[in-house]
Amino acid sequence: MLLAIDVGNTNTVLGLFDGDKLISSWRTKTDARETADELALKFKAILSESPQVTGISLCSTVPAVLREMRTMLGSYYQDALQVIVEPGIKTGVPVLTDNPKEVGADRIVNSLAAFTLYGGPAIVVDFGTSTNLDVISAKGEFLGGALAPGIEISIDALASRAAQLRKVELVAPRNVIGKNTVEALQSGAIYGFAGQVDGLVDRIIDELGTPVKAVIATGGLAGIVVPESETITAHEPDLTLIGLRLMYERNS
Repeated sequence: MLLAIDVGNTNTVLGLFDGDKLISSWRTKTDARETADELALKFKAILSESPQVTGISLCSTVPAVLREMRTMLGSYYQDALQVIVEPGIKTGVPVLTDNPKEVGADRIVNSLAAFTLYGGPAIVVDFGTSTNLDVISAKGEFLGGALAPGIEISIDALASRAAQLRKVELVAPRNVIGKNTVEALQSGAIYGFAGQVDGLVDRIIDELGTPVKAVIATGGLAGIVVPESETITAHEPDLTLIGLRLMYERNS
């Protein structure tokens, strides 16, 4: 069994693969203060009723957690073949940016999965702590993209800086024209971010000068925006886990 681990700034997602089939997945909060032993206890509890893990594929955007993950895997999963997505491994994704080393591992993993599933050119829209738009060429190259504050970050910032505004449930309101503060905030968040993504996708396609084969949404908050977007063509909640499986296959 392969355990795929995607450590993000807000959440850590685990996926258990039997061959190329994802049989279970879990989402936990990311805590940069957790020690290797605490991580091990959490993993053991989550996987207590799962088959034995024989391989692990890991990517992390949080350096402090990556350090503890290395220690934890070395101490508690030393018998499992381990692939950590970092400079030096075979990704199959040429990175055509000014400084390839500064590109997050999750963006490379998503690009590999998107190109494998849909071909290219393609655009991945990852709705997480930040909203990432990643552009993949017809040859599977990572060309770059756009980064914007994520939906929850924006809502939190607005609630903390405006005395009469507050956090609201992220669901589509009855109308775009909100009749109360809650609906107005929901409208701005849901329809506003859908419009932001659509605008960026249109500009990216214009700059590429060619149609794209797919605009793929992923990430924990994708489900609330996808129905309101006019440009997103596919929703793959497990795109990063699939990419981690592909990375493992390339390097194991």
